[in-house]
Amino acid sequence: MFQSLNRLNEDAILGVMARYRADPSPLKVDLGVGVFRDANGDTPVLDCVRRAERAVIDAQTTKAYVAPAGRAEFNELVAGLVLGPAHPALLDRRTVAVQAPGGCGALRVGAELIRTASRAASVHVSDPTWGNHVPLLGSSGFELRRYPYYDATAHRLTFDAMIDHLERAPAGDVVLIHACCHNPTGADLDAAQWDAVLEVLHRRRLVPFLDLAYQGFGGDLEADAAAVRLVAGGVPECLIAVSFSKNLGLYRERVGALLAVCENEERAAAVKSHVLQVARSIYSMPPDHGAAIAALILADADLRRTWLGELSAMRDRIRDMRALLARHLRQLRGDDAFGFLERQRGMFSLLGAPPDAVERLRVEHHVYMTADSRMNLAGVLPGNAAYLAGAICRVMS
Repeated sequence: MFQSLNRLNEDAILGVMARYRADPSPLKVDLGVGVFRDANGDTPVLDCVRRAERAVIDAQTTKAYVAPAGRAEFNELVAGLVLGPAHPALLDRRTVAVQAPGGCGALRVGAELIRTASRAASVHVSDPTWGNHVPLLGSSGFELRRYPYYDATAHRLTFDAMIDHLERAPAGDVVLIHACCHNPTGADLDAAQWDAVLEVLHRRRLVPFLDLAYQGFGGDLEADAAAVRLVAGGVPECLIAVSFSKNLGLYRERVGALLAVCENEERAAAVKSHVLQVARSIYSMPPDHGAAIAALILADADLRRTWLGELSAMRDRIRDMRALLARHLRQLRGDDAFGFLERQRGMFSLLGAPPDAVERLRVEHHVYMTADSRMNLAGVLPGNAAYLAGAICRVMS
């Protein structure tokens, strides 16, 4: 059987990680893998997580399955966190919230739900988008289409072209949109642009699928959910994939959720039955440990305050490193060609370097990023920012 299988090409991110680990240089800089790092270059366990985990273990009396939908209190708390407790979709009981194995699991369950509801629908994703969006959605059998989003040379949104694309999308198609901290560009829609997008989505009867992987990493929890709440209140149906990998640092625990906003309570009940069937057919039951931790942090006032402080510190560190790197580049070049790094939000930006320059950064300067020049700004440290700026100037002069 397996004789028919040829070896696949190396995953881009995993390949960068492997080459970085094998590099013995003390100067090496990892801007590849998408995890948060503190000022020491470590991905920490948050204090709120450590405290909540102890409490969860101490209170645990069984390792039996929870349910295909996951932990009920987690789902309820996540819906309130994302939509706000007074959102009409929640008050009207037309929202479905189901725990999933991370944001990836939420995206895949959402894709399978769409496939069940409409085999004719295409899914439109931004150009560029997070590398995993294509296999997660495309392997469900959809036709994927790209809408213009960002000009990596000019370092700006191509918003008019995005709107023009959406105007021509057939009714019933799905539009995947990054809710905040766009990966890989760091360039987000502003409030007026979100209003314009919502108007097109509603008028053209397109179904938004919002990827909320970085709530709290751009502005704060409320600001980063504003677009989600706007869209959920302005269209009859939408999907929202939620991840707690970044904002709670629960990467390996795979904590996520899929929210579906439906036309009415009856439709919500039908959608939930299909979501549970999809989940049952893929992974049966979601892992509980991380969801129990997240639920306790969201529910406990003291743990939540601790989390908000730690989340603010993570957000500030990324902003500070963006500003520091941009300042070093400004001093070396004498211009503001890289000022976009300071203006963008979240962990990622596209440097705008061609593949040969990315390769030179790796070979000559031990700086690691993906071939499209996506940088994880959490890999910039106070001790390596000046060195990194110098390396960038040498290969992009």
